[in-house]
Amino acid sequence: MPADPATIVCPADARVIVGSLKETSSVFIKEKFFKFDELLGLDRSRWRFAFADGDFALFRLTPEKYHYVHVPATGKVEDFYEIEGRYHSCNPRATVSLITPYSKNRRIVTILQTDVPGGPQIGLVAIIEVVALMVGRVTQCYSDEKYELPRPLLPGMFLKRGQPKSLFRPGSSTVVLLFQKNRIEFAQDLISNRFRHDVTSRFSIGFNQAIVETDVKVRSLLAAPKGDCGWQF
Repeated sequence: MPADPATIVCPADARVIVGSLKETSSVFIKEKFFKFDELLGLDRSRWRFAFADGDFALFRLTPEKYHYVHVPATGKVEDFYEIEGRYHSCNPRATVSLITPYSKNRRIVTILQTDVPGGPQIGLVAIIEVVALMVGRVTQCYSDEKYELPRPLLPGMFLKRGQPKSLFRPGSSTVVLLFQKNRIEFAQDLISNRFRHDVTSRFSIGFNQAIVETDVKVRSLLAAPKGDCGWQF
């Protein structure tokens, strides 16, 4: 894990794409389209407004990956809730596109406030855990020290960067991170990898614009506060 406590880390072993909500308004997860604000819940207008035109990172956990989700940034749990939905398969095809969704997967949303003592001061961060056909539930099991004394999340809890937060049951699934507008900058390799032409991609952003995933390790560098990116980590 990067030593600088202000950095944001990858929450899981996964394949990731990063981007801006200015570029697209929808994402294709588990064979179904979601608008970004719908990922947060249609009745959560406060959070939908807070993340408007922000940035996103979409982590795709394949079956062979380590299936714990870790805290990407230190902060206080501002809100925590579950959105009921269906259980769809984890076909690896995925597209970022402008299409209205027809049905939704069940998902668990954690809103972190990082503008707190010890936090990276990047505002709110949304952690959205999306279940799949073989992942009927996500167990919240945050621990301050390794995996000892795990406990469920509650609003007001203080979470430390890099600590285990939750566990997907066997299978594969998806974690989406949302960041507020102009608060973070993604690591340069994740940005430059997006539009490589020497590899085949199942992802696209808009029409005929391939976007490439990067394979990442849990707690590796994802981003840093905007204006504070020297990238010597």
